Amino acid sequence: GIYRVGDRIQVGSELGDVIDLGIFYTTLLELGAWVDGDQTTGRITLLPNGSVLSNPVHNYTKDHNFLWDEITLPVTYGSNWKKAVAVIQGIVKEETRVATEQAEREIAALQEKYYLSKRNIEPAVFVIPTDNWVMLHVRYVVPVRERRITRNDLSRRILEELQAAPDVQIASQTLTVTTIPGPSTGTR
Repeated sequence: GIYRVGDRIQVGSELGDVIDLGIFYTTLLELGAWVDGDQTTGRITLLPNGSVLSNPVHNYTKDHNFLWDEITLPVTYGSNWKKAVAVIQGIVKEETRVATEQAEREIAALQEKYYLSKRNIEPAVFVIPTDNWVMLHVRYVVPVRERRITRNDLSRRILEELQAAPDVQIASQTLTVTTIPGPSTGTR
């Protein structure tokens, strides 16, 4: 009952989708490794079933099919960061509406099986001032297998909207080099 065919799991450092359950091994379609964004490598991983006794087992899809994801975006201190938050909040709320509604239903079902405290699953933008910029952390729910696609779609829309706003600038690290004049080398 820890996992079944079709579940996305991580046991120790092995991450993948369960494609077969055998007596001695669980067969995974590997995710991660050199490929970012929860996409398959194409490699088949044979996971000894005994490893579930000595390693934590993370099941991404047991009893529900969503997870929380975040995008971080720095904006300059000279930007209208309140406007940036409002723009981002609107985009994320619109784009993740269906996933949020589904997650609400799945959490209600989870609360019948497990003890869960009340959780706010509405998309949120958290603001953190840093030494260099205002960091915006965008948090939202997404179906497990749609994380990379959703992050890409959100990032593109957010960038397009913020680039169209003249009073919002995305920050980047820059260096200012200051030279101090040395002693004069004139002749006497």
